[in-house]
Amino acid sequence: MMGRVPALALALALALAAAPGAAQVADLVDRTAFRVCADPGNAPLSHQDGSGFENKLATMFGEKLGVPVTYVWFPQVTGFIRKTLQAGRCDVVIGYAQGDEMVLNTNHYYVSTHVLIARADSELADVDTLTDARLLDKRIGVIAGTPPATHLARNGLIGKAKGYDLVVDRRVENPAGDMLADLESGEIDLAILWGPIGGPLAKGNDALVVTPLLKEEATPRLFYRITMGVRAGEDVWKRELNSLIRRNQAEIDAILIEAGVPLVDDYGTKLKPAG
Repeated sequence: MMGRVPALALALALALAAAPGAAQVADLVDRTAFRVCADPGNAPLSHQDGSGFENKLATMFGEKLGVPVTYVWFPQVTGFIRKTLQAGRCDVVIGYAQGDEMVLNTNHYYVSTHVLIARADSELADVDTLTDARLLDKRIGVIAGTPPATHLARNGLIGKAKGYDLVVDRRVENPAGDMLADLESGEIDLAILWGPIGGPLAKGNDALVVTPLLKEEATPRLFYRITMGVRAGEDVWKRELNSLIRRNQAEIDAILIEAGVPLVDDYGTKLKPAG
């Protein structure tokens, strides 16, 4: 009987030692504010002036939770998650691709795809696939290292392509804006951008035509399910956000559509019906 006491005491000590750690994870979420980790210069997604569609989504979520929205601003370069979310300085990243292991993903709240952007008066205005023969002698703008670049290489289009940097401090560099400026000036013939960037940037510009890439069957895929990112282990917080996403999906869609984000179905094969 005496031999069981040390074992029981050890088990109790281990349980007590583990409990504060588990509580500490949950305690990192500030319930007095909706604390958002965001890039200060990542328009049209997020911006320190509040103009990004992710800012508008954050405002909506803060209202639903009944708390103010606060931000920790940090450029989305190496160290973004480590120095913001993982450091406990904020509690959610509004836009994060599903499946990334650096965060715990909520359910996805939208799906989008890459888009082609052409001049409206161009012979390429109706191109809707990267296998179109009309692209063979054209100069195409693409963000280096992104999935569309792989498709261009496979289709023999990368030789004349113009690459733009992927990971930059958007406060001082603007690859997407530079690409569209080059398109309008004639420096390039066609632009390929991630839809939630290209769609909003081209919205309202009658000189440009935006076409979602829905027909590409080869890998890598060009569409992504977008979630909110929280810290690993914060399952209660994740479930709370999932509930808010589910109950407010129509309002979320309206904000995204108003911004010009092309919404597609879960398989990236067709546009999501409005409403």
